Amino acid sequence: MAQLKLKTNIHKLFGELNIPGDKSISHRSVMFGSIAHGKTTVTNFLPGEDCLSTISCFRKLGIKIEETEEELIIHGNGFDGLKEPNEILDVGNSGTTIRLLLGILAGRPFFSTLVGDRSIGKRPMTRVTEPLTKMGAAIDGREHGLYTPISIRGGKLNPIHYKLPVPSAQVKSALILAGLQAEGESVIIEPAAARDHTERMIRMFGGEIHQENGSITVTGGQRLTAAHVPVPGDISSAAFFLVAGAIVPDSEIVLKNVGLNPTRTGIIEVMKKMGAAIELISNQDDTFEPSGDIVIKTSKLTGTVIEGDLIPKLIDEIPIIALLATQAEGQTIIKDAEELKVKETNRIDTVVQELKKLGASIEATEDGMIINGNSQLTGGTVSSHGDHRIGMMLSIAALLCKHDVFLEDAEAISVSYPNFFTHLNSLIQ
Repeated sequence: MAQLKLKTNIHKLFGELNIPGDKSISHRSVMFGSIAHGKTTVTNFLPGEDCLSTISCFRKLGIKIEETEEELIIHGNGFDGLKEPNEILDVGNSGTTIRLLLGILAGRPFFSTLVGDRSIGKRPMTRVTEPLTKMGAAIDGREHGLYTPISIRGGKLNPIHYKLPVPSAQVKSALILAGLQAEGESVIIEPAAARDHTERMIRMFGGEIHQENGSITVTGGQRLTAAHVPVPGDISSAAFFLVAGAIVPDSEIVLKNVGLNPTRTGIIEVMKKMGAAIELISNQDDTFEPSGDIVIKTSKLTGTVIEGDLIPKLIDEIPIIALLATQAEGQTIIKDAEELKVKETNRIDTVVQELKKLGASIEATEDGMIINGNSQLTGGTVSSHGDHRIGMMLSIAALLCKHDVFLEDAEAISVSYPNFFTHLNSLIQ
């Protein structure tokens, strides 16, 4: 387990960053390129471990994927171009890979087995496997398909009318990908809007999907055609530098070409609500995914309440928002975030546990946390618990600490942001 000494007691951050490609969009670009007809090209693809796991799985399914310095090239031949793998599909640490891939494999008339790392082995899969089984896929796994390893034999699928029990882009996307292969029209109902990258990508690849009042309708049998996918910077990765720029004294950071999809910009809404000095400069061409530059400066912040429909728009950013709240005036309350318990770690517990080690005044609740502001962070030894977002959050927290901070399991950060520390060091003045 690697232990890294973090930079501490930093007095200024200044500069400009090109944020790595969006992880969610990078995953989907490989998947859609693989099930479309023709040669798909992808620029600004995120070469993090999670997305490389997706490439590996689709290569095992018979897809030719080329990697150059400038772009990713995927040679697809439709759903029928996927072939039965002769080895196990290993998704590594990637929940997106396993859940969306199950949706694709549900309609394929062959047998596959999927595994992942220890973290994936603890994450519940029945939220995907149960509706896919109702559609006609034969799925089994530990505890009747609750945990990996999971085996699936796909085939002829029936359409489904399904209401998601919780907002989940992964579950929604799996059912959409299965629905594209079903005979008829599938309807998925969302209790609140989760990220819509799958819906946008279907249209980019020439398909049709209809969204209205929380209802998503997709018809099976569509032919998707190859496309060029320009991946914008990942706002979930940008979030760490947005918070750093707001809480480190005398700072100003410009983040270039960041994705500004409205289903993902909850972090910006919350920071504005708390009084952050943040400016958005939108790109004019956002026919695929909205994007733009973000400028953040040191800010005087006030605590707030984060709850309800806002939660799905910032679920991955809650660890770094918790750090932000420790530096605000007053109290911040995060509610309705039970979904944090089934991420790479139980992020309610890990955020509270690790920030407390650094001197934060923070308490866990059943569905979130209560954070008292104006915390003087000190130092200590902390752990990512193998969770990339916890590791990055703690690295930003260390910037404010007066004493040494050591991060255990620092290598987890490479899952989504391989050059995170290079970028962070480039801003330190």
